[in-house]
Amino acid sequence: MRNCGICSGGGSLANHDVRHRVAGIPRPLTVLHLAAPATEGGLEAVVLELTGGLRALGHRVVLAAVQDVGAEAPLLQRVSDGGVEVLRLEVAPRAYRSECRLIQGALESVRPDVIHTHGYRADLIGGLAARRAGVPWVVTAHGFTGGDRKNRFYEWLQRRGFRRAEAVIAVSASVQARLIRAGVRPDRVHLLPNAWSHKPLLSREEARRRLKLTDDHPVIGWVGRLTAEKGPDLFLEALAGLPDRHWCAVIIGDGKERSVLQARARELGIAGQVRWLGLVPQAASLYPAFDAWVLSSRTEGTPIALFEALSAHVPVVATAVGGVPDVISPAEAILVPTEAPAAIAAGIREVLADPDAARKRSAAGHNRLATAFAPAAWLEAHLRLYHSVSQTGSPEA
Repeated sequence: MRNCGICSGGGSLANHDVRHRVAGIPRPLTVLHLAAPATEGGLEAVVLELTGGLRALGHRVVLAAVQDVGAEAPLLQRVSDGGVEVLRLEVAPRAYRSECRLIQGALESVRPDVIHTHGYRADLIGGLAARRAGVPWVVTAHGFTGGDRKNRFYEWLQRRGFRRAEAVIAVSASVQARLIRAGVRPDRVHLLPNAWSHKPLLSREEARRRLKLTDDHPVIGWVGRLTAEKGPDLFLEALAGLPDRHWCAVIIGDGKERSVLQARARELGIAGQVRWLGLVPQAASLYPAFDAWVLSSRTEGTPIALFEALSAHVPVVATAVGGVPDVISPAEAILVPTEAPAAIAAGIREVLADPDAARKRSAAGHNRLATAFAPAAWLEAHLRLYHSVSQTGSPEA
């Protein structure tokens, strides 16, 4: 039996064994997670939740992080702080053969029961390394963004590669359907939406102080990548459709379209009311500053930013795309069609005009998050899947 982080850290063997029985796993597993983490994002939040949760259940968990030489990612320190082993795999850009060799070296060193990859770079190269090493491969399809021709090609390669994985986790029903249409065997596709555990939040006063908000105007929040699939342009159009200018909008996130979006805000006459904060570490703690939060995406899996808003009791206006309707209903948020800035604007107006109704919806959303998306069952589902593929080489039907 391989050593487990709990045992090496001084945890009692009795408690260690109980953890495995509760999870339905007869022995501790060794799981190697592979990702090429960005600075912040939903994928990074999922990896943090998953690696820390599995480690707390008594399993050995290692995160191998593929990085450009000299790059840093906040995720690695947070994962390490949670007791998870971290391997930094530094490679030059587009040095794919070297990257594959490094991953194969990690597999030889860790000798995992299973490798679990996250993100198209890890999926493409890590999946190849796993097959060469004969290690069962589990992959999470976090969602597909489309975008430019190059990105669409990578996502096409990614979906083709999924056909060779022992198990593919789909974070929403729409992602599950897309994987099956792409030729992944239905018995190997497992619908497993993301989970969320409570994170520390700032008080409303402290969050507003950190955002340097000095007046009492309503604050409308938006968090995400500044790319087309997230719909920041739709958010700006919606803001321009609000009947007055007694509000402030805060946009947290960055991306290649930032300068174009800022120019559009000037054209719409709202530049003075929109604050662009860029990437903010652990932005979820700032959500209490918002009076309304908007998700204007054109496509989604199961968005972690939505979980962050629900966790902070913030009233939500969201486009009903991808896995969003699986998370919230009109009882918990205002749902609108995508490509409909006027509907987004109407939703924002409704939140600000009737705060009591908005509070009731946000309370219902918070309760749903705590019950339907709690991490315990999510973690155990992962463990059952890992155990299945490590024993049989393919998941149970």
